[in-house]
Amino acid sequence: MAEQRVRVTQDSGSRWRRRAGEYDTLREALEAAEPGDTVTVRPGVFREAVLLDKPVTVLAAEGPGSVRISPPAGVPLTVTAAATVQDLVVEGSDRSLPAVLVTADGARLTGCRIDTQASAGVELGDGASAVLRSCTVANPAGLGVRLRPGARAGLQECEVSAAGQAGIAVLGGAAAVLDRCKVHHTGGAGLLLTGAGSGAELTGCEIYEIRGSGVQAEDGAVGRLTDCTVHRVTGNGLTLDTGAELVLVGCRIHDLPENAADLRGRARLRLERCTLHTFGRGALSVWDAGTEVEAEGSEIHSAGGDYPALWVSDGARLALADCTLHDLPDALFVLDRDSRASAADCSFSRIRASAVSVSGGATADLTDCRIQEAGTGLWFRDHGSGGLLTGCEIADVATGVIVAKGADPVLRACTVRGAGDAGVYVSAQGRGTFEDVRVSHGRGFGFHVIDGCRTVLTRCRAEQNGRAGFEFSEAGPVTEGCVSDDVPPPPPALPVPRTALPAGPPPVPAPAYPPLLAPAAGPALLPATTRLTSAGPAPAATAAIAPIPDCRPADEALAELDALVGLATVKQEVRTLIDLISVGRRRRRAGLKAPSLRRHLVFTGAPGTGKTTVARLYGEILASLGVLQRGHLVEVARVDLVGEHIGSTAIRTAAAFDRARGGVLFIDEAYALAPEDGGRDFGREAIDTLVKLMEDHRDEVVVIVAGYTAEMERFLVANPGLSSRFSRTVTFPDYSADELLEIARAQCAEHEYALAEETEKALHEHFAGLERGPGFGNGRTARQVFETMVERHAMRVAQLADPSTEELQLLVPADLPR
Repeated sequence: MAEQRVRVTQDSGSRWRRRAGEYDTLREALEAAEPGDTVTVRPGVFREAVLLDKPVTVLAAEGPGSVRISPPAGVPLTVTAAATVQDLVVEGSDRSLPAVLVTADGARLTGCRIDTQASAGVELGDGASAVLRSCTVANPAGLGVRLRPGARAGLQECEVSAAGQAGIAVLGGAAAVLDRCKVHHTGGAGLLLTGAGSGAELTGCEIYEIRGSGVQAEDGAVGRLTDCTVHRVTGNGLTLDTGAELVLVGCRIHDLPENAADLRGRARLRLERCTLHTFGRGALSVWDAGTEVEAEGSEIHSAGGDYPALWVSDGARLALADCTLHDLPDALFVLDRDSRASAADCSFSRIRASAVSVSGGATADLTDCRIQEAGTGLWFRDHGSGGLLTGCEIADVATGVIVAKGADPVLRACTVRGAGDAGVYVSAQGRGTFEDVRVSHGRGFGFHVIDGCRTVLTRCRAEQNGRAGFEFSEAGPVTEGCVSDDVPPPPPALPVPRTALPAGPPPVPAPAYPPLLAPAAGPALLPATTRLTSAGPAPAATAAIAPIPDCRPADEALAELDALVGLATVKQEVRTLIDLISVGRRRRRAGLKAPSLRRHLVFTGAPGTGKTTVARLYGEILASLGVLQRGHLVEVARVDLVGEHIGSTAIRTAAAFDRARGGVLFIDEAYALAPEDGGRDFGREAIDTLVKLMEDHRDEVVVIVAGYTAEMERFLVANPGLSSRFSRTVTFPDYSADELLEIARAQCAEHEYALAEETEKALHEHFAGLERGPGFGNGRTARQVFETMVERHAMRVAQLADPSTEELQLLVPADLPR
């Protein structure tokens, strides 16, 4: 086997000790070599595992691909010293071991090809470091490159061309630097970062053809990508969770069926001069309190599906600066209380539906933004939704601004031009403050306010609109210093209805009227508090309560209550109340005296114990018994009740109470209205207002206040008459491990998964070991655990070539969160 002989060339420092020589095996040559020597390997296949335990250099004599290391078992190449390996091919077949294992500092691999069926193509052990230059890794059986905790790796112009799992996995505080690398055709994430302290820096890299996320970062990992491309993946371009942070500079993310980036669990993402396009679901999906995205100088365009491009919910934050969004179904949706989005100097164009939609009590702040060619420019959909818009331009849209169902934005120095229908449309108890807003050249009304909404317009202008500048179908709006180029005669003042009419259908687009050639006789100044109408007298005030809706029988709602996991004492308390109410009504029908029961309740307990669900069912049951007219649930918190100046809190509280007429007003975290160091806090004003309303309208609304047990005791003594308004306190205990397991079982059944017997045992132990502190989520925790198991199951099963139906359903102990 002369062709497989290897030569040891001594370095200059050892020539005096011995001569260079040739050896039949690598093992013999390496045993003879001393630190600093070069082992030159002639072409051939070496069926031996190689151990480099000295700082030597091993290279192929005739260049890349001429020497193959292919032992029948074990780790083909183990490096335990600062050795250098050049131009070798490493092959392995043991799926439980890596093909290349580095356990030392300073190892170098140059021009090597790792073509293997192993647990990992290249693995760096705990604390090891290595540099890989111009190497390729193909490992269809496992990971491409794995960095164990504390390891450090530099990859330059390398390629992970196939991996059964993640292409590059950086774990437990390891760090990787990638320069002009390619990762493609992997069965898991292209780049996986997990664990506090784990990090990666990528420059000029490309990640594509991935069965999963392009980059997945979680558990506090961090990363920075510069001039990189992520495309053609089956999952999200970027997936961030549980405190992970990524910064992308000059990157491109495109051609993927899901989200360009999906963030949850207090993750953070910053985009600088990036482009996101051709995504199937959304560009940025941002979830959960503490989760944040910042984008500057970036472009988002060409959505492939019907989802909003930017989705901000559950208390998340999004900030855009100098960004361009175009050719999208919807551009920006902000949902849920405490969610907030801001945009400065941004452009929205060619948006098929809504450029900006705000709902669920969320907030959107826009400064110097431009919206053009959209269905709706801005839509504030419901109570608590609002924001501050300053210096924005809205042009060539169907409707400029819609404010509905109690939303209350502020617009200052904004313009709406060329709307197909109304420039500004307010309905269904929407409010809104408009200062120095100009609406012009629209085909419908300039400012169209219906339902007696108490909209405030100050120094607003309406010019050359097809129908009229200002249209107020009922009393309610207040104007000051507003001007219009149409001059209808002002009608007499009308009484304000006690409650606004329910929202009707959207406004019918106006027919195409020719624009006015010139103002009538110059702009007309509208005096303060003038109510304008061109539609004749307003209809008579309607009843404050909507008609009784069809509601399901009490037995069905009670059955749903009984089906809830746990909560035995809660169910008994609710049934006792319902029995008292039901029997009282029967006594009255029989001509007997019935006790005047107080139906208001206090719910105490930790989050996730089902307080809101029980409140909703309680309202339904009372409606089915005829005690309440509608039984609907109106959920509010401190932010919905407390204003910023004296007097505004009483107005907000009364408005919330009015919306709950005929149903249940549910005040979550009610103790926030009575902070310990409140002093002159306006929350006291909300409590005082609430006490009076509960007395004056005792038969119209059921009030339920909820929060932590100790804090609710403080709340109940904030007003001398408060505690007497509530009939009883219902305590919601934390879920036991058995009950959490039952919730997880229900989630499995609902989503067609199955728990192995050993999985149930492990899951029970997991729930039993959870810390039950103030942040414990109870039922929410059980659902989050299930979701995590589903994700881990998907990552595991994705590696199977042809999984069975059972494997697609069965959750095993390995799927539990770690």
